[in-house]
Amino acid sequence: MFSSEMISSQQNHVVNTIETMPPETITASPTLVQRIRKVFSRELLVTLALGQVLSLLVCGIGLTSKYLAHEYHANTPVFQSFLNYILLFLVYTTTLAVRQGEENLLAILKRRWWKYMILGLIDIEANYLVIKAYQYTTLASVQLLDCFTIPVVLLLSWFFLLVRYKAVHFVGVGVCLLGIGCMVGADVLVGRQQGLGDHKLLGDLLVLGGAMLYGISNVCEEFIVKNLSRVEFLGMMGLFGSFFSGIQLAIMEHKELLKVQWDWQIGLLYIGFSACMFGLYSFMPVVIRRTSATSVNLSLLTADLYSLFCGLFLFQYKFSGLYLLSFIIIILGLVFYTSSSTYVAQDPRVYKHFRNAGHPITDTPTLGPLEPSVTYTSLRQEIEEEPRIRVA
Repeated sequence: MFSSEMISSQQNHVVNTIETMPPETITASPTLVQRIRKVFSRELLVTLALGQVLSLLVCGIGLTSKYLAHEYHANTPVFQSFLNYILLFLVYTTTLAVRQGEENLLAILKRRWWKYMILGLIDIEANYLVIKAYQYTTLASVQLLDCFTIPVVLLLSWFFLLVRYKAVHFVGVGVCLLGIGCMVGADVLVGRQQGLGDHKLLGDLLVLGGAMLYGISNVCEEFIVKNLSRVEFLGMMGLFGSFFSGIQLAIMEHKELLKVQWDWQIGLLYIGFSACMFGLYSFMPVVIRRTSATSVNLSLLTADLYSLFCGLFLFQYKFSGLYLLSFIIIILGLVFYTSSSTYVAQDPRVYKHFRNAGHPITDTPTLGPLEPSVTYTSLRQEIEEEPRIRVA
């Protein structure tokens, strides 16, 4: 009897306390404007802006390449890549050479030379295959099949970087691909079927091969810039890229290079291409470190649309309202993807130290099968700290 009276009085006290609370202390449900502001945060807008800067650089690369190939008949994709690797070598490889200790060029080569050699070959051939494909297949096929990079990056990130995605990320990817389909449909309607040759199947296979190599290169780049160093990655790309592209240039493209009718205009186009390519290689690791390889590849989907908008004035392309619609759809997909953060799954059999400075984890014997743990890794700064999640 006494305990029931005590409980009843406590309940009445709680009710009276809630009823007598001042109105300003009660948190109201967020309004629609507040929810929109939370989604379109500063971090999300910065992420979108950085991705579009990369996309504009890709647009500059495409425009200068088109002028060189179609206006001046300079078909030198290997030489163009060689110039970029030489710039990377002069800036970043020499930076590694003058460093001391474990970050010195010789120390890095001693530990990981063969890995960077393979990565350099992958990067060179990815560029070469996609550019070569324009000689055999249509522009629409290149734009559509080049999106194969995205599922490659998703799968490799899942299995090798242990990235785990939420439903909203897959929705964002799907919306972006829908925008690409809309753009390709607009190309077909206005008749932009450039690059059609006699070996369309060969061209399509070259695009798929290049897209797969791009995906491998991007995931490796994400791992290196987030765990090692951006300068190390670019320095090694400059070293091995210039070496192997120089060999490929001497074997496959020296005759084409001799046919180029050199003048100041061609020189400016090569300089413009090299500047855009160098800017893309230098700036992309910064964006990947801030976001992810998947987010960067989704952002680059708008590069073809920027090229189209420039081509309306430079090459008299035909315009279609579907282009604007596809641009809006792609940006909407990017908003979906970047509005939520991914998380990284970590297996205690592989990772001995977790990001929990307040509660260090000790190696204690465990009975039965080990359960993997999942730690939240934000791709954008969150206001509140996310809890550690345990999955069975």
